[in-house]
Formats: sequence, C-alpha cells, structure tokens
Amino acid sequence: MRFSIYQVSRKGGREKNEDRMGYSYTRDSGLFALADGMGGHPEGEVASQLALQTMSALFQQASKPTIPDPLAFLNQAILAGHQQLLRYSAQKALSDTPRTTVVACLLQGDSVYWAHCGDSRLYMVRAGKLIARTRDHSYSELQDALHSVVPMRERLNRNVLFTCLGSPGKPVIDTAGPFTLQGGDRLMLCSDGLWGTVTDEAITEELARRSIAEAVPELVEQALRNGGPKCDNVSVMAVEWECSEAEQGGSGVSTEELGDDVFASTIQASVLGHDAADDLDDAEIERSIKEINDAIRRSSQKKKN
Repeated sequence: MRFSIYQVSRKGGREKNEDRMGYSYTRDSGLFALADGMGGHPEGEVASQLALQTMSALFQQASKPTIPDPLAFLNQAILAGHQQLLRYSAQKALSDTPRTTVVACLLQGDSVYWAHCGDSRLYMVRAGKLIARTRDHSYSELQDALHSVVPMRERLNRNVLFTCLGSPGKPVIDTAGPFTLQGGDRLMLCSDGLWGTVTDEAITEELARRSIAEAVPELVEQALRNGGPKCDNVSVMAVEWECSEAEQGGSGVSTEELGDDVFASTIQASVLGHDAADDLDDAEIERSIKEINDAIRRSSQKKKN
C-alpha cells in the first residue's frame, strides 16, 4: 500500500481550534479521520480528540493487519466515539455533553470505504472530476434532497445539524464503499470551515490541477480569506492513492515493508483518566502536522533529484 498525504489545520478567527485530524496504518490498512468539535457545547476540542482516539485505538485492535469488515468497523468505531463522549460527560458531571462531527475513510487493498456523522465532508476526485462527496447531516442538505418531492419556500440554516456524536439520541452514521481505487485518485477530508466558503467546483479544480501538497494550503488560504475575520476553524487532510505494492516510484508513505504486527499513528494517545485539556495544546498539534508535512516535502524532493 502506497499513498501520499498532506494536512493543514488553522484556527481562523475563533478563540481556539476545535478541529482534530490524524491517521493510523498497518501494512495493509489505513484509517484517516477528521473531527470538528461543535461550538455552543462544552469542550469541543475534547470531543473531537476523544472521537479520533477511540477510532484509532479500535483500529489498532482490529487490524491484524487488515480489517475483516471495513464498513462495520467504521460504523462501530464512530458509535464507540459517541459512547465515549457520553461516559466522559458523566464522569465530569457536565451539564451538557461535548459534541463533534466526524468523517473517516479506510484504505485496504485497492479499495476505499468511508463513513461520516454530521457535516465534515469527504471528497473523491479522479482524473480531474468530482466522483463522490458525502452528504451533510444538516437540515439544509436534507431540504435540498427533498425539494423535488416537497417544495419548500424557506431556506434552512446550513449550520443546523440533525445528528452528531455526543447528542442525546443515537447518531446517524452513513457509510459507503467499497470503491476500487485507481492511481492518482485523491480523497480529501475537511471541516465545514473549508466547504462553507469554498465551492465544490473550486475544491475539485484545486485538487485536479495541483499536487496535494500545493492544493491543501491553497484551499485553506482561500477559506480563510473568504471567511474574513470571524472565519471558522479550517482543517483539511488530503490523501493520494499512488500505486499498488507491485508498482515502483512515488514519494509518499509505503507500508509494504512493515511487519504484520506493526501499527503507526499520528493520533495522540488516550487522554482518558486525567484532564484531557492539558493534552490538547493547539501549538503542539500544529507543530506535529508541520513536521509531518516537512518530512513529506523532503522525501518528495529527494525522489526528484
């Protein structure tokens, strides 16, 4: 399995960054996830972090080195994140439960599977065309889907979601796949801070004409400019499927030399059992992302020389 990855997260005009993202992989399987902690509820940054930590921990347990049923795993891992938030709220005696959206994809063999809850999105671009996008769990997107059947006069607020992790009811989780990957396919996970101010057409164009190492920063900058001084957190993770193990070349991550029991992850270890906020330093997370991106750039430059 060989892939390239690039990610950027910016605070925008908000007091703190409540988005979290990361990835974990074994020799034959990779999990990529992004969560957007919800404002208006306590500890949004804890919610997004706990969701990712839970998924990563379950991935480590289940991938030996593959996941037997990827769609069932994604559904159960997201649901486990929801349950973890409910337990965290009860342990802390919070008046309200921290809440978050989440989107995740799983690469295995030459296939991709994905799942989401809320309005964090996944885009899939192939040969310059948008071939798939998740549908937000928002009343606005639901209205668009139903409009041809039941015309509605009033536009609903796109920010109002009907499901998320940490809500009182069981979350709605949509899954999709498997989709067979082709070399050069690009998958992008993002928070609503990106797609809220940058159109699907602009996102597709950037992913089609630039490398992901160039497209991701440019898209984030566009979102920050368009969003103005009160811009939301903007987080983007893009993955390019480079080739199968039998093919040579590429500048990204190759897992073919890993042993059956090797697990690697950029998602921070569990913070359960002590004050989670102490482990969620925005500057530290941004430094980690920068170090990963810099290493990818250096690797890419060496391949060209």
